[in-house]
Amino acid sequence: MKKRGLISVAAAAALAAASLVAVAPASNAAAKTITLAFQGPLTGEEAQVGQDELAGMLYAVKLFNAKNKGKYEVKVVQADDQGDPAQSAKVAPGIASNKKIIGLVGAAYSGATIAALPYYKQTLLPMISPSATRVSITNPAAEGGAMGVPVFHRVPPTDKVQGPSLFKLATSGVSSPKVFVVDDQSAYGVGLVDYMKPAIPAGQSAGFDSVSDKTTDWSATISKIKTAGANVVIYTGYFPQAAPFFKQLRDSGYTGILAGGDGVLSPSFVTLAPASVLEGVRLTAGTVPLSEISAKLEADFKKKMGKASGVYAAESIDAANVFLSCVAKGVSTREAMLKCVKAYSGKSLTGATIKFDAYGDVAGGVMNGFEVRGGAIKFTGPVK
Repeated sequence: MKKRGLISVAAAAALAAASLVAVAPASNAAAKTITLAFQGPLTGEEAQVGQDELAGMLYAVKLFNAKNKGKYEVKVVQADDQGDPAQSAKVAPGIASNKKIIGLVGAAYSGATIAALPYYKQTLLPMISPSATRVSITNPAAEGGAMGVPVFHRVPPTDKVQGPSLFKLATSGVSSPKVFVVDDQSAYGVGLVDYMKPAIPAGQSAGFDSVSDKTTDWSATISKIKTAGANVVIYTGYFPQAAPFFKQLRDSGYTGILAGGDGVLSPSFVTLAPASVLEGVRLTAGTVPLSEISAKLEADFKKKMGKASGVYAAESIDAANVFLSCVAKGVSTREAMLKCVKAYSGKSLTGATIKFDAYGDVAGGVMNGFEVRGGAIKFTGPVK
């Protein structure tokens, strides 16, 4: 997942301090204090994504602290990048310069990750993202490739998997699909389209459009879609823009399939347009809802966190657990943490193996499908 274009590396560490919040889960005076961080959108129009991921991390930390009471107390510093590379470059220096922080879960979005990387690479701060999927961050063959080495790691499969899977899901059951694809000019959106294009069979593409994520009037794009005679429209941007786009498209008389990637997969998405507009929207993401993994686990999450789990909660727990397993081994420095993460081999909540390759990716990975039904996003299983 995510987000937007890149900016120059120029922000000062002083600008970051106001955006960082330290959270100490509980008093544990005799324990050794370890500090981790989370980075994602915690305020702004996409705050739901970051809040859901942060809750997953805090849940994992809460369990760890309870299990290791008297031995370790893990604190979490929160960095709010609003899903925006410009803001990411403002908060990253403060995180990077805080030597107490020895590992970071995040960033949530690809664009924000790329903007923060120069600071984290310079200070060798290990990162594990639950949701940043842009291929070039870890792929040495991609343009600007493997820019995350050696500090960046991620749990989900990349857009190299999501692109073809999204096309497959969007066209499933559609006879003679004519697919029109719209991106939002972000690092995530453009990258997702790039990996979708090779999977589009001859004769099934109705066209492409690239539109700013600041767009409010979608009439020009809608005109192109209708002229092309498309019966499937895929949007590779994010939910705050997807909802009004889909509404204007439906209002224009379009009756075909609507689909989007994990940037659209947010509980907030279904609140931004009438249920009749969003009914049947198909979505993909490299995540599995906690409730689908284990009803018992979801119930415990609700009890301890005071709310239901959200999108990428499981992956955030997995990312945090990698760091926490290293803490349990006595790791207390960035250098030791980076070495431990690279050597890590364990199981995710779904039972899949988490073991990072030399570039920070995990092997395999399944892309799952979701569909809006009755005003809620429902899990439909792996895309096959």
